[in-house]
Amino acid sequence: MPRDDCPDLSRFLGGELDPHAFRHREHVRMAFELLRRHAFPEALLHCSRALRLMLAKAGRAEAFNLTVTVAFLSLISERMLRGDAGDFEAFARANPDLLGKSILARWYRPQRLGSEAARRTFLMPDPACDEPAPLPD
Repeated sequence: MPRDDCPDLSRFLGGELDPHAFRHREHVRMAFELLRRHAFPEALLHCSRALRLMLAKAGRAEAFNLTVTVAFLSLISERMLRGDAGDFEAFARANPDLLGKSILARWYRPQRLGSEAARRTFLMPDPACDEPAPLPD
């Protein structure tokens, strides 16, 4: 797969994208593109670094949340393994629930996900959450 098929990825990794225009769909798209190119641990490292850089540029370094980052990257990776979407648009059509931030409510209470601990380290899903709905096949 060509490395230049997503010019925004290098801009994302270099901290060149406007943090105020970077919406959730773009987060998912950059994660998808990183996972196409790298194994999960490397994709997580690149994604975390880029998000931290972007948030620092926006003056909101404290907003980085490692639990949210790992959880979304995990969901995206799992869905990529299940399907064979060749590009992000096909992936997005097949997984519209990933384009909403509320999907993590299946596994996390807002207080847990918004905690300082969740920002600093990965927290396992909330054991007090109701049984999560099954993911679509």
